[in-house]
Order: sequence, then C-alpha cells, then structure tokens
Amino acid sequence: MPAAPQQQMEPFNYFNYFTEIEEYFWRKRGAHLLVSPLDWAIVETWQKAGIPLNAVLKGIDRAFESWARSRRAAGGRQLKSLAYCVDAVLDAAEEAKEAAAGSGPEVVSKRAAAEPFSRAELKGYLERNAAKLRAGAEKHRGSHASLAARLNETAQRLEEAIPLVDTPAALDLEDLERRLTILEEKLTAALSADADEASLLSIRREMDRSLAPYRRKMSAEQLGQLERQYIQKRLFESFGIPRLSLFYLT
Repeated sequence: MPAAPQQQMEPFNYFNYFTEIEEYFWRKRGAHLLVSPLDWAIVETWQKAGIPLNAVLKGIDRAFESWARSRRAAGGRQLKSLAYCVDAVLDAAEEAKEAAAGSGPEVVSKRAAAEPFSRAELKGYLERNAAKLRAGAEKHRGSHASLAARLNETAQRLEEAIPLVDTPAALDLEDLERRLTILEEKLTAALSADADEASLLSIRREMDRSLAPYRRKMSAEQLGQLERQYIQKRLFESFGIPRLSLFYLT
C-alpha cells in the first residue's frame, strides 16, 4: 500500500537554530555552560549541511543515552561538548533523509510562513554591524590598510541592503542571507591574509587541543569542515569583527 501524502511543515526558522540546540543541550546536561568555540563550530557545520533541527535533537538524545552507559559516566564524568554527539546527529540526519525519501509526494502548504524577524530587528542588525565594521576599519587603518578598506566596503554593502528591508513587499530572507554569506566569505579571506603567523598558530593550537579527544570519531571531511568553521570564528573574534549572517541575529 503506497504511503499517504505527507503534509509539509512550515519551513523551520533556521536562524534560531543555534539557540534551540544550545538550550536543548543545556537541559540535557542540567547545567548552563559557557559555549565553547568548538561547539559553535559544530553547530555551524550542522546548519551549513542542512541537518534539520529535529534530527540534531534526536542525535543529542541518543548521544546522552550512549554516554549514560559508558564507563566515563559511571565514573561521574559529564558530557561537556557537542563533539560527542556528532556521529549520533549524522546518523539521525541520514535516517530522516531516508524516511523523507520513502514518504511519498509532499503536499506543499500554501500558508505563508511568518517572517522570523521584524523589519525593525533586521534594520537595526544591519545598521549595528555596519557601524561596527566602520569602527573596525578605523581601528585597523594604520596596521592593516587592506583589511580596513575591505571592512569599509563591507559596511557600505550592508548600508545598501537596508532599503531592501524597508520595502513593503515580502522580504526574501534567503536572498539576503546569501548576500551576507558572500560578504562574510570575503571578510574571512581578508582576515586570514592579514592575521600574523603567531595569531594563526595560536588559533590552530587551541583548535587542535579542543578537537584532540574527538578526532578518531570523525571523518576527514567532518574534521575539515569543523576546522574551517573554528578558524573563521576565532579570526572574527580576534579582530573584533562582527559576524554578518542572520544566524547570529538571535
């Protein structure tokens, strides 16, 4: 008997993706921890891979169940990083993909999803980031002239995007996010080029220490993605540059 058509849910507001995962992880641990750069990089990797939120949460559940049966848990140690959840999350994501493939044709909901942010929030976010970029350009103008020029150019692009938010027509958040992602990628290249060797070495050493307990559990592709996300995050932090993606608005 063929599977019944499945009603498609409204698109998940992935811009709240990190907050949902962070809060769920805290509830599972029963403690509110500071989020490590490694955990940030892991969540960004899942988000960029398009792993649905429900698959991430299911994977976290399974990872905690596995941990509870381990010797480390018996010895009183707690699960402290999302890195332990990577395999379980990827397994849950694969299961979700297989289930979707066998569920029959989807019926697309015609009900429009509400915009996840108000226009005022979006406008304020773009304006604040533009101001921070110009402040960063002024700060680095003497020591990193090419970077300062890139920061000013990026600020101008953000200011040019503000009228898009003010339009009365429906706002295409996906297209706005694409624009912001392109700007972030260009900034990442500029930051990498201007960072001194000592700073890059320090970031890589920190990254290697953070990843060391989990390297054997991850594939080369997973590690490569995590390393790129980790280095990008730390470069933006070290230069005091704001992230631009709407992923960070929350």
